[in-house]
Amino acid sequence: MFRSRRAGLIQRLWRLRCTTPGPDDSHGALKPAAHALFKKLKDAELESLLRAVESRGAGELGCVWVEPRGSKLGLPAPLLLCRLYRWPDLRHLHELKRLSCCRSPGGEGTVHCCNPHHLSRLTTPETPPPPYCKISPFAVPTKWPSTLDNKRKVWQDTSLSRHSLKDGSWCKLAYWEYRLRVGRLHPVHDDSMNISSELPAGDGFCVTQLASRSRSQAVRRARAKIGQGLTLSREGGHVWAYNRSDHPVFISSPTLGLAVHKILPGYSIKAFDFERASGLEGWRDPDDGPCDTYTVRISFTKGWGPSYSRRFITSCPCWLEVLLNRHG
Repeated sequence: MFRSRRAGLIQRLWRLRCTTPGPDDSHGALKPAAHALFKKLKDAELESLLRAVESRGAGELGCVWVEPRGSKLGLPAPLLLCRLYRWPDLRHLHELKRLSCCRSPGGEGTVHCCNPHHLSRLTTPETPPPPYCKISPFAVPTKWPSTLDNKRKVWQDTSLSRHSLKDGSWCKLAYWEYRLRVGRLHPVHDDSMNISSELPAGDGFCVTQLASRSRSQAVRRARAKIGQGLTLSREGGHVWAYNRSDHPVFISSPTLGLAVHKILPGYSIKAFDFERASGLEGWRDPDDGPCDTYTVRISFTKGWGPSYSRRFITSCPCWLEVLLNRHG
């Protein structure tokens, strides 16, 4: 690669930075550190980084490897690039989580990945709940009855039986539009699964491929905003959800407490904890009735709860039910 070609790549990378500086950065303050990092990257790594930044993480992008020597500002490479291209207000590495697609070992003294789109920002349940949530996330769940009341039977689907999970999958996905389940249950065998309305890489679970007998304008609008959607990944005894879209998603899980959690674009949350679930005898959401202890519910773009016009998730136009195998 000629020097002019390499200089052009660096120039393009610098132009793609976030236009709004962080609270501690004036315009151009990160330029010396960024250019020092770019000089350390091999030509192939510069091209990979440029593809990742230009596509905003769309598709299957490889790792961008860098040696762990500090930059001129003392910022680790992943923190520097995340601040430069994704979150200017980011302060610490512990606010980040590597995605399951990243192959970085993360150990001391080893090369590691600095692709900013192989990292997500953590949503922590320990932070104060959002304004729309009036229920304490630390409340103790009450035991729910073995049968559902008549109102819930309107949308309860007996095909979601726990016996249907006994096929080697760690979970199955059920896609809903309001009270209507659309398509069959989708088994998940791989450790991670992308759920989206777009399939740039040709894999994952695409909601636009599901035929619906009746699809309202509200459903069409909500479905169009799913975009790259989210990634569900099984990591040890946990299930993580990463919001890949440009709009928030809303998650409810027995192991997250009673709150409905708003996950902003680019953020991740530990959606389920198998160890904690084993200690829950039953689960009842006081606003949405009985729930399976091993079920996670996710609504795209629209929240539900006491402070929304949509009190129940069945009033949301597009939502997902994640039916987990009890054995993970």
